[in-house]
Amino acid sequence: KFSDVLDETDAEVRLAAQVIPKKESFKYLGAVIQGSGDIDDDVTHRVGAAWMKWRLASGVLCDKKIPPKLKGKFYRVVVRPAMLYGAECWPVKNTHVHKMHVAEMRMLRWMCGHTRSDKIRNEVIREKVGVASVVDKLREARLRWFGHVKRRSADAPVRRCEVMVVEGTRRGRGRPKKYWEEVIRQDLAMLHITEDMTLDRKEWRSRIKVEG
Repeated sequence: KFSDVLDETDAEVRLAAQVIPKKESFKYLGAVIQGSGDIDDDVTHRVGAAWMKWRLASGVLCDKKIPPKLKGKFYRVVVRPAMLYGAECWPVKNTHVHKMHVAEMRMLRWMCGHTRSDKIRNEVIREKVGVASVVDKLREARLRWFGHVKRRSADAPVRRCEVMVVEGTRRGRGRPKKYWEEVIRQDLAMLHITEDMTLDRKEWRSRIKVEG
């Protein structure tokens, strides 16, 4: 399958005389690729994948006999990675971040035997299980990848992708799309760090590290 992003709507891609199906979105290496370039479907897919992992282990995660910190460790190792798979390259919007945050807090509250009606603050729940916010861990993953990219040589394929322009793509209606570079700039400003710091790998990792 391939995504329909070109102006030539009647264009066909063939392999050994067989026409390859044209799709608005498709799965590739665990990610959902949308022809529009959006990540809405991929975010929804990753949240669903995290819930699947959580439900498979709910007998353990909701067991009152198991210490909350041990549940939190299991969550960090098994559930959260399913939600953040490939997320370091997402040009996230507030709606995406909110969806992930809501899903995570619901999981953590149930792990602690609470619901929103108990009116217990998110910070208290996180402290109880020893789990950092998925929003902060998402930022850490993003900046970790950013540092990796910037330390590569200028002619490395991953660096060339930074300035790659796809010819023939059309701009959709509505507000302009949010780009990954824009998200990175916001991250740098929030943590008061600069791009040149990426050259010192050890220092960079320590500046972006999020415990939990």
